[in-house]
Amino acid sequence: MKVDVNTKARLAFAAFLLVSTAAGAGWYFFSISQYATYQIYTQESVSGLIADAPVEFHGVEVGKVKSVRLVNPHSVAIVLSIDKTAPVTSASVATITSRGLATRGFTGYVYISLEDVGVDSRPLTTRPGEPYPIISTAPSKAMTLDTAMNQVNENVQVVTSLLESVLDKTTVASLKQSVDNLQRVTTALAENTGKLNSIVANTERASNRLAPLIESSHDTVTALQMQVLPEAHKALSNLDHLSTSVTDVATRINRDPSIVIRGAAPPPPGPGERK
Repeated sequence: MKVDVNTKARLAFAAFLLVSTAAGAGWYFFSISQYATYQIYTQESVSGLIADAPVEFHGVEVGKVKSVRLVNPHSVAIVLSIDKTAPVTSASVATITSRGLATRGFTGYVYISLEDVGVDSRPLTTRPGEPYPIISTAPSKAMTLDTAMNQVNENVQVVTSLLESVLDKTTVASLKQSVDNLQRVTTALAENTGKLNSIVANTERASNRLAPLIESSHDTVTALQMQVLPEAHKALSNLDHLSTSVTDVATRINRDPSIVIRGAAPPPPGPGERK
């Protein structure tokens, strides 16, 4: 049976599709065999994290996010496809992180960051009742655009409330009065700059004159000391002699009280004592 050209073309196209499909399936299964599936659970917001988001280990991309699903009102399950050559162990911890301010990847993106936080190098195993091995999670570091705007709004409200409580009418009036007083002081200083300069100059001249006066006073005091000290020494010597004389007279009177009556001269000899 003779096959026409159109039939040959159809058969060739079908064979090409069959070979391409087989090659694609083979490549797909080969690629799948190079990746391992893990799962993480988190109770934090995963806003901005979507399927095919990158998974990085120490900053190197090692996989993708396969799915993000809500488990219950408080928990989210995230399935990860990670290269089997990545050193994922029991010490690995997953953190939801963002680069830029990301909401659904428009101004940045949210990804999963893996890090080692311990020394336990045992491989992860699947727990009973779980479809995949579970990687522990750390607190999220994702800063999305909506959360950033909410935080900015809250900060602005706090600052506004603080300003309203501090800057009441009385405080504003006091501040205005203080500024006015400061302005008047500044104006007065500017107007009296010449007088201040004159005072400084006069003070400098007075200090220059004070040094010779102090030196002259020192010389005068020295001269007075040279004149007064000898006289004072002489007076003290005389006073010492006088004190000695008084002491001697007191001693004599104590020995012979008759001296007070007859004086210090010896008494004349009696009749039997005359020669």
